[in-house]
This record gives sequence, structure tokens and C-alpha cells, in this order.
Amino acid sequence: MELFGYCIMPSHVHLIFRSAFGDPSGLMRDFKGFTSRKLLKTIEENPQESRKEWMLWMFERAGKKNSNVKNKQFWQQNNHPIEIWSIQVFQQKLNYIHNNPVKTGFVTDSSDWKYSSARNYGNHDQTILEIDLN
Repeated sequence: MELFGYCIMPSHVHLIFRSAFGDPSGLMRDFKGFTSRKLLKTIEENPQESRKEWMLWMFERAGKKNSNVKNKQFWQQNNHPIEIWSIQVFQQKLNYIHNNPVKTGFVTDSSDWKYSSARNYGNHDQTILEIDLN
């Protein structure tokens, strides 16, 4: 995955990426599978998570409603892919995802949201993910 932009919100994630192998659907499938296993394990093993039982019950309940899921479902099945075909569209989508936490009222400046590539583009030292700026 070549990652050009991201914003991790409490209920969803925005990504601007390119599949190095030309298989964006497969990449998303693998990404969702890997991250769901890691996140579920982290929730299950965290003794300080006060909502643990409720969250695990919700994930299990969602999994039972989906024949494609063996146990717990973390991610929704659907994605909303948008092909980026110009630098103008790229900039529009990047601005949109970076402004997500501002629009929801979490921060007043997009670079203040810790879980966003706005920090990478704003030349902040502390970012949680490296992105491809080229």
C-alpha cells in the first residue's frame, strides 16, 4: 500500500492509497482482515477497556448477521472507493478527509488531529503513520 493521505475517525477511516500490485480490492480485503484481527485482540486483552464486553458482543452480533464472517465482524462490508484521476481531485479529496475532524467539532485546525495525514503535510514531527509524499 502506498499511502498518500488518511484520517482515522472514531467511527470510520478515510484512506487515499494506491495498490503497488494493481489490486486495490484485494489490498482493502487484506487490510481489513489484518486490522480487524489486531484490533479485536487488543480489545479482548485490554483489562482497562470498560466497554470490552459490550463491544465484543456487538462485533459478534454483527458477525452472526453476515455469512462471510466466521466469528466477529469489526469492519462494515462496504467501502466507498473513489478513483482519483487528477491532481485537482486528489487535492479536493485530501482536503475533505483532513477537514473531517474539524467539521465534526473535534478540533479547530486539521493538523491538531493526531490521527490524520494533515500532520504529515503540515510538517509536524509527531505523526502516527508515514505517508508517501511523492
